[in-house]
Amino acid sequence: MRSWQVERRKRTKHLIELGGLIVKAGIVDLTGDDRAMIYGALLWMADKLKGEDGERARKLWAGKGKEAFKADRPEGAHDRTQPPQDRA
Repeated sequence: MRSWQVERRKRTKHLIELGGLIVKAGIVDLTGDDRAMIYGALLWMADKLKGEDGERARKLWAGKGKEAFKADRPEGAHDRTQPPQDRA
């Protein structure tokens, strides 16, 4: 496989995973799949992260995300985070 194909697959996988987070968080259902609203909320987040409270928001949101991932972890899963496997 050519290097550009490998990179394209990596990028596609990354974008799909990010979209999955939007669904997993319930944003799609809560907004009625209103993409303008979802995009607006993401732009608001970006502005918040650029602002003077950006570091506080990062810590708060990262903590909430880590707790949610931990709560979703199946019983008996390793406590150690494993790096994603490259299937390309």
